[in-house]
Amino acid sequence: MTPRGRLRALLAVQVVSRIGNVVTTVSVPFAVLARGGSATDVGIAAFMATVPIVLGGPFGGALIERVGFVRSSIGSDVVSGLTLLAMPVLAWTVGLPFWALLALVFVSGLFDLPGESARRVLLPGLATEAGVPLERAVGHFEASARLSVLVGAPVGGVLVALLGPLPALACTALAFGGAAVLTALFVRQASVVPATEGDDGTVPSAGYWRDIAEGFRFCVRDPFFRLVIALVLVTNLLDAARSTTLLPLYADERLGGAQALGFVTGTFGGAAFLGSVAFGYVAHRVPRRITFVLCFVLAGGPSLAVPALGLGLPWMLAASAVSGLAAGSLNPILGAVELERIPVHMRARVFGLLGAGSWAGIPLGGLLAGFAAEGIGVSATFGVVVAVYTVVTLAPLTGGAWRLMERPGQPERAERPGQPERPERAERPEQPTSAVTSTESTSAR
Repeated sequence: MTPRGRLRALLAVQVVSRIGNVVTTVSVPFAVLARGGSATDVGIAAFMATVPIVLGGPFGGALIERVGFVRSSIGSDVVSGLTLLAMPVLAWTVGLPFWALLALVFVSGLFDLPGESARRVLLPGLATEAGVPLERAVGHFEASARLSVLVGAPVGGVLVALLGPLPALACTALAFGGAAVLTALFVRQASVVPATEGDDGTVPSAGYWRDIAEGFRFCVRDPFFRLVIALVLVTNLLDAARSTTLLPLYADERLGGAQALGFVTGTFGGAAFLGSVAFGYVAHRVPRRITFVLCFVLAGGPSLAVPALGLGLPWMLAASAVSGLAAGSLNPILGAVELERIPVHMRARVFGLLGAGSWAGIPLGGLLAGFAAEGIGVSATFGVVVAVYTVVTLAPLTGGAWRLMERPGQPERAERPGQPERPERAERPEQPTSAVTSTESTSAR
């Protein structure tokens, strides 16, 4: 297969694997409700679905450096597929108690972030080999994730409406199996790899726990990443409250059920996909920080304000389209900044740590939203979320280390403390020198 073909195969794997995640997100809440579960039960299921992502990030990043990035991507999809398939099989045979459903949901999500981190690490080398500028490759990678929401959410809603939640999960297992097969057949480690990597795609290790500690120290000492983790932790907590608990409840109460939820989520995903693709072609012409703040505010505001006001499906679709277009630029900006600032040999573990830090609030988001919805109502909870979300996303305007977001060579950029000024990407030979560099949610990562 040609270098561009391998890059396209990687993007296709990302789409198929993410489709599986999106259909799971749509199906599991309705599987809980079909059992007679309450809003609190939906929140507990959301908690169990997201806790493993926080655990899998820091511990899985160093592991996939040892296993290899291609093998890690395959293994992640195989585990997800088998655990999802076990849910309907158990329900149709010996029974599926609530604790067993929660356990399978937990295991299914445990390797999601390591698998995506492996694909993200493969991206720069495959882009270089294919002659594709880095910023455009990152934009396409993030667009592929958004495309999965566009396809997966309506498909998930239709499958749940027509077949029921458990058959929908069985179909989702096939998607993960397809992603694993696609990776095994067509995705290979790029021939242009950093000198620190072996021929099999693994990274030499000083020891598993030392590798984790080294990545943790890097994240803690980098002033920009400390701010990013704090910001995205809060916004992802709020977005988890919206997407995993509040939206399913609002769809069940006001919009007509799972099919409406699928269309709302799919509209957001389609708009975000278009936003990511379009932004990849104009990113080098706009300042990162101001663009990031403006798009972040719009990514949450409209889609949260409409249900806070108790409006119907047409308003929800319009707000999702606006928020999705704005959200399309968030992860391409952060993804390019990460590739600029993270040393090549540490990318997998640092991606995992950043992802875990950013996702640390997500389990609480779904759980707290379930309690709040029962206590003050769904629409009132949406109102609290939109107010907090808007205030938090204005933080980068305060300046300081947020100025490190700007691309190399721009006046606002400041070098890391204690490090001399250096040429752009001189330490990253695997990245294309011609590239102009710029995270299933409204939030980033």
